[in-house]
Parts: sequence; structure tokens; C-alpha cells
Amino acid sequence: MPLLLVDSNVLVDVFEDDPDWADWSIRQLRAQSQVYELAINPVIYAELSFTFSSVETLDQTLADLGLVFHELPRPALFLAGKAYARYRRLGGTKLNVLADFFIGAHAAVAGARLLTRDARRYRSYFTSVELITP
Repeated sequence: MPLLLVDSNVLVDVFEDDPDWADWSIRQLRAQSQVYELAINPVIYAELSFTFSSVETLDQTLADLGLVFHELPRPALFLAGKAYARYRRLGGTKLNVLADFFIGAHAAVAGARLLTRDARRYRSYFTSVELITP
């Protein structure tokens, strides 16, 4: 089954029952799970941690949703650094590698699609990644 990385913004919509986005996010997770293996990586996991009181609760919630955990491969880490360098050359002001670069690079290296509501950086720096967006 092909891989689909699920960005934290989609999952937070569901966890917090976002009035504007929860329905869209739930529909997408249900539909995409029929076609893809739904996955997160360490960066997404860390971003989700602020919503939960314990590792066990987060892990159980992810398991209940059928999400699997994939480590970031070294080629993705390398690509994330290169994307960040390009971002800085183009005038980006953040002084640390942004989470979106790790997520986008992971999707690019793994040949995965990405389910997200925030496509701007992914479209700019990871043009080979197919995005599923609103």
C-alpha cells in the first residue's frame, strides 16, 4: 500500500474538533485510509505532543486512527537541510530548520503523498511531492 504522511494540522483538527476543519480532515482520513498507509514521523509526533498529557495516550490515539510511525531516513534529513539553505538564500528569516522541511523531505524521499492544510512551503520547496489539500 502506498504511503501517505499526515501533517499535524490535519490531526489537530480532529483531536480538537476544529469547527472549520474537523469534518474535512475526518473525511480525508477515512477516504485516504482506503488507498494509503497513513503515517506520521518523529516531527509530526513531536508537534502532536502538546495536545496530549502522556505518551501512552498519544500512542493509543494514533493506533486507534490506524496511523503508523515511520522514522526519518538520513536522505530526508539531508534534503531538509538543503531545502532550509535554499529558504535562507531566498530571504527566509527563521534561524532553525523548520518542521515543514523535515516533513516535506520525508515525503519526497519516501515517494509518499502528503495530506495537509498548509501547502505553501511544501509547494515551494518539495515540488515532487503530491499534496492532498482542501
